[in-house]
Amino acid sequence: MLFGQSVFQSVLERLKAEDETDEDAEARAAHRVPGLATGLAFDVMEGVSAASQRVGQAYFDNLELDPAAAIAEDPTAAPPPEPVMPDHLARIAPEEIAAELAIAAADTQQTLNEKRRAFAKANHPDGVAEPFRNNANRRMMIANLLIDEAMRRLPHS
Repeated sequence: MLFGQSVFQSVLERLKAEDETDEDAEARAAHRVPGLATGLAFDVMEGVSAASQRVGQAYFDNLELDPAAAIAEDPTAAPPPEPVMPDHLARIAPEEIAAELAIAAADTQQTLNEKRRAFAKANHPDGVAEPFRNNANRRMMIANLLIDEAMRRLPHS
């Protein structure tokens, strides 16, 4: 509220005051010579098409292309290609995963942790396309089980 009035009320009063002054200006302009004080807007609008005088239409008048054609989608666009599953994700048998991990009796806890990280980097489900996440998840579970079992068998010092 401005000075005891809401913003809306103050705007209405200002518009009402402008309306009254416009009526006074029209009465004063009635005694002027017609055509003597033409405004700049008249000169600028001369030669402009009636269609471009509509709000928002002037932009489209200057386009060389049909505006409807720009909006329409290309019906011949091919769908994106299906993702191809990497070969290593197809190997989900525990024997195949064990061969990839190459766990040996000489491995230490540190080397087993390094193998786990390297395997996860290449096979983690978050790093593959959605259709192949089940295979990646299964491979990670099997690899983690194999590495955990190898760690349990390590001699405790």
